[in-house]
Amino acid sequence: MYEQYYGLHSKPFQLTPDPAFFFASKLHKRALSYLEYGLAQAEGFIVITGGIGTGKTTIANSLLNDIDEQNIVAAQIVTPKLSPDELVRMVAQKFGIKIAEQTKTETLNALEEYLTGLHKQGKRALLLVDESQNLPLETIEELRMLSNFQAKGKPLLQSFLLGQDELQDILRAPNMEQFRQRIVASCHLSALSEDECKNYIEYRMYHAGWNGNPLFTPEAYAKIYEFTTGIPRRINTFVDRALLYGFLEEQQELDAAAIGEVAKEVSDEMFVQKDTPVKEAGVATSGDLKDIDYYKGMLMELVDTLDNALQHKIKLTRYIDNLLRKKYKAYIRLKSD
Repeated sequence: MYEQYYGLHSKPFQLTPDPAFFFASKLHKRALSYLEYGLAQAEGFIVITGGIGTGKTTIANSLLNDIDEQNIVAAQIVTPKLSPDELVRMVAQKFGIKIAEQTKTETLNALEEYLTGLHKQGKRALLLVDESQNLPLETIEELRMLSNFQAKGKPLLQSFLLGQDELQDILRAPNMEQFRQRIVASCHLSALSEDECKNYIEYRMYHAGWNGNPLFTPEAYAKIYEFTTGIPRRINTFVDRALLYGFLEEQQELDAAAIGEVAKEVSDEMFVQKDTPVKEAGVATSGDLKDIDYYKGMLMELVDTLDNALQHKIKLTRYIDNLLRKKYKAYIRLKSD
């Protein structure tokens, strides 16, 4: 909508990661270098972590955009909470292997046969696993087992893991030592600095056809950084909204006051329930106390249930399910009193 008004040939800020708009901050350059190093090594795991919206997927897409498709066959998966069996099936499917109703063993055999066939053609397989923090420990261990498919001492499948901060905690678990030993490089992405935030905005604007005429005042850039805290995805959303505001208000250059108005509008639209009174810190209401007593009682019963199940080998899932049904009904009655 605002592109023509600001002399742009495309939309500079969008939520969908686009390798054509990849901005290489210092940390993003390092992360991309690690991925490229991992490709050159053709073995081990590369791990890239970072908070929501810091650009992990954009880096992955940039790598996939630049790889030599003559020698590397790449697949990318975005993981929900997959079990080990589900992961194996998904990996096979992403590489185009037809598995139908095959068992896990049959799927693994088909996958190994496919990877061996690539090797004979002088090619190798690359798997990028996005949102890896969602994988259970046993599923990450399954990834390690897939790296055991080898030919002449080299793995037939190489994996890159991208995930949010929680992935670091998962990989630090004591039983992940074997996996950690196969990590050849890791990098953590953080937010952009204030200078990088300005450079990021201008880089994307130039890439969309901006002619360099002043668009934001220095104070406006400072306000943008303050509101977005340097998170690329937040910058995209906010600056897109700011440009729309400028178009509607017919402003060729946006100052701090304009950015302040946009920030207020965006804040007002974040679905915060404003008519709920804020409780004073440390002060519990009678309703809070009722809830606390309820949950305390529920946890105690769960502990007793676990003890009882372990001692008498009761089917635990059925036992807990019945308890939760009973406690839920009790909770509904409690809240209605």
